[in-house]
Amino acid sequence: MTDPAPQTLKDRNVVIFGGTSGIGLAAAQQAKAAGAKVIVIGFDAAGAERVAAENGFAGWRAADVTKPETLATALADIPQVDHLVLLAGSFVAGKVLEADVAYLRRAFDERIWAAVHVLRSLGDRLAADGSVTFISGALADRPNAYGTSVLAAASAAMEAFARGLALELAPRRVNTLSPGTIDTPLLARTLGEGRDAYVAALKEKLPLHRVGTAQDAGNAVVFLMSNEFMNGETLHVDGGARLI
Repeated sequence: MTDPAPQTLKDRNVVIFGGTSGIGLAAAQQAKAAGAKVIVIGFDAAGAERVAAENGFAGWRAADVTKPETLATALADIPQVDHLVLLAGSFVAGKVLEADVAYLRRAFDERIWAAVHVLRSLGDRLAADGSVTFISGALADRPNAYGTSVLAAASAAMEAFARGLALELAPRRVNTLSPGTIDTPLLARTLGEGRDAYVAALKEKLPLHRVGTAQDAGNAVVFLMSNEFMNGETLHVDGGARLI
C-alpha cells in the first residue's frame, strides 16, 4: 500500500504555527517532502526566516500567539490555507494557590484563544476541504501534582474544542495530536539539568524503551493532515505511556 501523504498534500498550502523547531519543524519538513507548500510561523522573526531558508519552505512569518493583532498580520497576505497546524505553546507550570494568575492564564491564551483568533483571522480562507490540527499532551489524561493542573486543563480543552469544531467547521476536518514525552528543545528547556536523568528513567518504564522523537510526532501530524477520514479525533503518540 502506498503512502497517501504524497498524493493528498502535493501542492497544498500548509501553515504551521510553531513550525520553526521540534515537532512543528519535523512536520513541516515531512509535509514539504510530500509536495506541500509550507509556511512556518514562529515567535522570532530572524529564527523563522533562517529555518525557512535552510529548509526551502514556501515562506515564514513571525507572531506572538497571545497577541491577536500579530496573528492577523501574519496571516493577512495568505490567500488560502489547506491545512492549518497549531503547535505553539509554552510549558506553563505553577500551583494554583501560589503562581501568578496572569502567568497561568497563558496556558489557555496560547492554546484555546490563539486558535480562536487564528480561525477568525482566516475565515473563509481556510479551505472547505482542508484540515486543522491542534496539540494537547499526556497531561490531558494524566495530570500530576507538580503545578501542571492548569496546563492539563488547557490540554484537555484543546481536545474537546477540536471535537466541537469538527461539527462547527464541517466539512473541514479538525483533529488533535497528543504526544507523550518527545525529545525536543522544549523538553530540554523545561527540565534543564534534570533532562538526562528524566529521560533515562522513562526509557526503563516505556514498553518501547525510548522516548519519542520530533520525527515520530511530526509524522503523526502529517497523517492527520493527509488522512481524509480522520475527524474529531485525538491521536496519541506516546510509545505506550498510557499503558503503564
